[in-house]
Amino acid sequence: MSKDLLFEIGLEEMPARFIRGAMEQLSERLVKWLDDSVITHGSVLSYASPRRLAVLIKGVAEKQEDVHEEVKGPSRKIALDENGEWSKAALGFARSQGATPDQFTFKDLGGTEYVYVSKSRTGVETASIVAEGLLGIMHAMNFPKNMRWGNHDFKFVRPIRWIVALFGSQIIELEITGVKSGNVTRGHRFLGQDTVISEPANYVEALRAEHVIVDVNERQKLIEEQIAALASEKDWNIAVKDDLLEEVLFLVETPTALYGKFEESFLNIPKEVLITSMREHQRYFPVLNNEGGLLPYFVTVRNGNAEHLDTISRGNEKVLRARLSDAKFFYEEDQKLQIKDALSKLESIVFHEELGTVGDKVRRIRRNAEKLSHLLGVESGVAEMISRTAEICKFDLVTQMVGEFPELQGVMGEDYARKAGEPETVAKAVFEHYQPRFAGDQVPASEIGSIVSIADKIDTITGCFSIGIIPTGSQDPYGLRRQAAGIVQIILEHKLSVSLNDIFKISLETHANFHGLKRTEEEIMRDLLEFFGLRVKRTLSDSLRYDVVEAVIAAGYDDVVSVVQRGDALMDAVTNQADFKATVESFGRVSNLAAKASAMKVRFDLLSDPAEQQLYDTWRSMTEDYRSKLTERHEAKALNLLGGLQSSITNFFDKVMVMADDEEIRTNRLALLAAIDEDLKAFADFGKLVWA
Repeated sequence: MSKDLLFEIGLEEMPARFIRGAMEQLSERLVKWLDDSVITHGSVLSYASPRRLAVLIKGVAEKQEDVHEEVKGPSRKIALDENGEWSKAALGFARSQGATPDQFTFKDLGGTEYVYVSKSRTGVETASIVAEGLLGIMHAMNFPKNMRWGNHDFKFVRPIRWIVALFGSQIIELEITGVKSGNVTRGHRFLGQDTVISEPANYVEALRAEHVIVDVNERQKLIEEQIAALASEKDWNIAVKDDLLEEVLFLVETPTALYGKFEESFLNIPKEVLITSMREHQRYFPVLNNEGGLLPYFVTVRNGNAEHLDTISRGNEKVLRARLSDAKFFYEEDQKLQIKDALSKLESIVFHEELGTVGDKVRRIRRNAEKLSHLLGVESGVAEMISRTAEICKFDLVTQMVGEFPELQGVMGEDYARKAGEPETVAKAVFEHYQPRFAGDQVPASEIGSIVSIADKIDTITGCFSIGIIPTGSQDPYGLRRQAAGIVQIILEHKLSVSLNDIFKISLETHANFHGLKRTEEEIMRDLLEFFGLRVKRTLSDSLRYDVVEAVIAAGYDDVVSVVQRGDALMDAVTNQADFKATVESFGRVSNLAAKASAMKVRFDLLSDPAEQQLYDTWRSMTEDYRSKLTERHEAKALNLLGGLQSSITNFFDKVMVMADDEEIRTNRLALLAAIDEDLKAFADFGKLVWA
């Protein structure tokens, strides 16, 4: 026999960004408790709104299953001492299982006898234990931020106001922070009222009658349909961004989409400013025409029905008008600011107390960018643009617009730089140098933006490492992982001929000259290389097998472009070349014996066996070309050249005794293998490949 189980926690309004995670957490914890308690159940339905988290589980058994199990203990050898008495290990095992040694039996497992004890437990009524389980779940839940209220020590995301706990029609009696469970839930704050849930199966419809659409998917579908209907009716393109839709979804219980408008004169402000004002501050969806141009309208979703929408719309318009008026004022005031004056203001903004002001940072970025330009052989005209971009890349941080909308840094810098008469390439690169801003974002399209972006990001990373700020666990307040990944992305996208070591050295030297280093250069270099190694590994892991990643990483990742191309070439060979396994096995034989070599120089006069001579000749004929191919980043061709050694290697091992009695010959043969192995390891550690 089974019943449906309903558990609803009613709360003060929760932050929208916490709700989906809390809903999933409640569901997962309740299912785990049922499973751990050996209580069978059917499907699981999760619900949430700004004021409630709920789970409805179908077909929950009215009684735990009876459990019969055999628990394995220590082996007979350990369980009995030399006198045949039970050892401390056996007695301890008995105590842990609530048994006595006379209940032990022995069973053979894989040729060894082990102690076993049989246990049986009769299941109890679900109703007798479910209250304790629900209370335990509430105490175990965690959130990004918690609250305490009243005189209670208990912490939760928001104060609990009501609890519905039903097993069938039976109320599960429990109490927490003075709130007792019952079968009464609350409807929409203004449109609904309290209502009795007679059975869990009535939950969704009972709340619908009280103007609460508690099914998250249904609520989202309603919002999307209403917005789509508006777009169709007005011939608009409404920019529905997923993160904003998710937030709006958890701000409303009864969604009703409406639109409003604002004065066309505001369209003179950059589109990004208007969209940011609408999205970030008002949770409005911007409206575009079919060509992507911004229209003087917005769409919002109210938490209520369709009554008095005109009044609601006018209220929203009034609030947005105030926001846009502020933005217009900031924009016009910023036009009066000269770039040189903005740069001087950067001297008073502290970047980090141990790393100086933003003005200091800008000078370091410029120094790094100029050295990178030289290293990469950038044309002089472009190098001048890079230097100028680095010099002004942070000037918009002191503008009023960026002060009000920090997410517009770079966007306003580009606009203001262009208006100030800076070259178009410089203006564009001022925006680009922040890219990529997040995972999946675009990298700078221009060479100028790419180099300044690397110069900026490596300055932050090196500076933090130099004063001991290194991300651990989930702590990364300066976003150093994201910035390191950004550098790797830029190098790969533009196939820059620069090594990680060169970038580190440039930045370390700059920091040393500005403020000195609190840690040794060797320590910082080691940590930087390890830190970037993890970012490179993650990049490779997106498309390659783990063993291929391990193999090419082992050969070095200082040249990011090379390690990725070696990974691609090796992955292709592993996947598509039927005889590649045999090739790798021959490489393995070389590497195993090469480890015994005491010399690297091969003496031609000691090559006595024809097979030995053949291997030497084959290797000599390809090694120079092979090294050139690696240097020129033709990794696939380099791997093909290595593959050409296989038949000679196989013939060598078939016909030659490497560990010859004559010491000179033995040493020479090992030296030959070591020389070949050096070439192999320049590409990958093939021994890390795993074959099914």
